[in-house]
Amino acid sequence: MRALLVDRSAPAGLRLGQAPDPVPAPHQALIRVAATSFNYGEIRHGLEEAPDGSVPGWDAAGVVEQAAADGSGPAVGTLVTTLAMDGAWAELRAVDTEWMGTAPAGADPGALSTIPVAGASALRALHRIGPLLGRRVLITGATGGVGRYAVQLARQGGAHVVASTGNPEAHSDALRTLGAHEVIVGPGPKALGTPVDGVVDLVGGSQLVDGYQMLAEHGTLVSVGHATDEREHFPARAFFGDQGGHDRTIASFYLAACTGLTRDLTWLAERVAGGGLDPQISWRGSWDGAAEAAEALLGRHLHGKAVLELD
Repeated sequence: MRALLVDRSAPAGLRLGQAPDPVPAPHQALIRVAATSFNYGEIRHGLEEAPDGSVPGWDAAGVVEQAAADGSGPAVGTLVTTLAMDGAWAELRAVDTEWMGTAPAGADPGALSTIPVAGASALRALHRIGPLLGRRVLITGATGGVGRYAVQLARQGGAHVVASTGNPEAHSDALRTLGAHEVIVGPGPKALGTPVDGVVDLVGGSQLVDGYQMLAEHGTLVSVGHATDEREHFPARAFFGDQGGHDRTIASFYLAACTGLTRDLTWLAERVAGGGLDPQISWRGSWDGAAEAAEALLGRHLHGKAVLELD
């Protein structure tokens, strides 16, 4: 099969080549991939750690070519969105049936391919915060793929949404269109003003520290992304419970450790297909342009999702 292979001598460390067809385990379905999407983390860190000649990639959408032998999962011919820790950037991938969601027939595979990491991470992080109706929620790094899904989902859940970005002048209109009530620079007291009930942190470092300190009593910060390489340095007394600091929580997050993702992926796929969620595709093209998309993502020139269509 054709695939994007790790090759550190090629532009962006990727080249189009041939790889063996995957052999699915009994609990896996074989998917004919139509589109895949890039995530910053897999480009920034995943390629560095992957061996030469391997097929990386987390997100892909396509059609079931061979159903799982154990009878789980969707039937042959079903359009699905899929998640795994590798294998997405190829014509075929074998995927655990617990890590795929079904999509309406005729839906855009490119849009569906943006869902698994970005959409599911945003949804699960907001679930961890708890009921959103009437709550005040901060999304840091809101212009990225996860952030844009989180802004939409938080608004639809009834939250007052505060979106944090490094360049509000460039992104304010777009984030407000997605559902943000406020767009600020960083989560510090001067920018944020009023404390928040929940934080979806996609940045880490000082923004995680500031976000935690701006939590209201009983508030929760979910640490999802680590766009910065900064360490977290908390000031003295940051974890004291007096003066409104009682029962504030920092929750760690790892999507691959989540269970029950089929329901989430299917729910998200239905809403993307129906227009209720905007996948925010900012780059779209053939997988011949993978190096261009990867370099634009690493250079922070893309805000949203980059989609590759397998032709």
